[in-house]
Amino acid sequence: MFIVSFPYTVLQGGYWAVVAMVLVAYICCHTGNILVDCLYDLDPMGQRVRVRSSYVDIATAVWGARYGARIVRCAQLIELLMTCILYVLLCGDLIQGSFPNTPLTLTSWILLCTAPLLACAFLTSLVRVSTLSMWCTVAHMLINAIILIYCFTKADQWRWSDVQVRIDIWTFPISLGIIVFSYTSQIFLPSLEGKLRDRSKFKCMMTWTHLTAAVFKALFSYVGFLTWGFDTLEVVTNNLPSLSLKLIVNIILVCKAMLSYPLPYYASVELLEAAFFRGAPHTCCPPCLDDQHVLRWWGLSLRLGLVLFTCAMAIIVPHFALLMGLIGSFTGTMLSFVWPCYFHLRLRWFAMSRPARALDVCIIVLGLACGGIGIYYSAHALTRAFRGLPPSPVHTLKLPLSN
Repeated sequence: MFIVSFPYTVLQGGYWAVVAMVLVAYICCHTGNILVDCLYDLDPMGQRVRVRSSYVDIATAVWGARYGARIVRCAQLIELLMTCILYVLLCGDLIQGSFPNTPLTLTSWILLCTAPLLACAFLTSLVRVSTLSMWCTVAHMLINAIILIYCFTKADQWRWSDVQVRIDIWTFPISLGIIVFSYTSQIFLPSLEGKLRDRSKFKCMMTWTHLTAAVFKALFSYVGFLTWGFDTLEVVTNNLPSLSLKLIVNIILVCKAMLSYPLPYYASVELLEAAFFRGAPHTCCPPCLDDQHVLRWWGLSLRLGLVLFTCAMAIIVPHFALLMGLIGSFTGTMLSFVWPCYFHLRLRWFAMSRPARALDVCIIVLGLACGGIGIYYSAHALTRAFRGLPPSPVHTLKLPLSN
């Protein structure tokens, strides 16, 4: 979904942002594979047996039930809710860009976009969520095709000289956070692998999907930036010059964002219900669903409250790309870089070769370094954005920000 902000990462990171898209894809493919490997143990006959079923189970095996489950659940919940917040913010930003002459502010558009999302509170079946996700994929493919076709029609006007080779320390960590955030699929991989008809094909699936994603993201972001250069906005569809074309693409993208919202929202609801609403003796609160699978009033209140919370956060932090960079630097690096490698080392140390150990250690160090630097500079850029300033205090070019 957030590929519409990838040309903006090239504005901030230049060629290094394109390189990072490929490198991060490789790292996330590796960490996804080793995370799934942590689900298995060897039986006395040397055969792999699946003894764990989720990311939380892996953390529990390493850190214990008291801390491991809570830490990973908290990180997953932050990741999922922040994704929902970004969807709401993206909807408001796109509609505002489509109707720039209306008196409505970004806050007003966010509130209007949130109204239909309140219906998500009544979702109790993953089947309906899957149907919505299927249609959002169709809409996304259509949008990408439209933008790429337009960019290639402007190939004779591409701004090759605008792509930078140097790294701006004030903006590149933000770009890296956005890139990491776009590859964070580790939350869903254990469940996905468990549902495969042939689990031996999991590594093949990971390789081809991440390779395809890396190539497409690099191509889309590079071509998009060449088309608009230093004028590239946080959401690239707002750069389309024709008001009618921009309106069509943005409306489709708004529909896609709304169709994408239910999946992370539903997953976050399930996390909260599993942690607090399972009934005695597991939790202090009773289940949110009765025996007929009908929502009780406190369950409906919880779900409506989550939708309103994402709306409020989107209004409070109206800076799409900067917020995405901050989230990617925090939960993205921990869930996708650091923890899979750390858990793998703890569970497989004596069965691993020295090069495999060294690779995991290097990814942990890289993840901690990139995460720490990204959090600092993304938070710094957000504070400057609230004051109407560009991300870099030494930047001579006023970069576009969503206000």
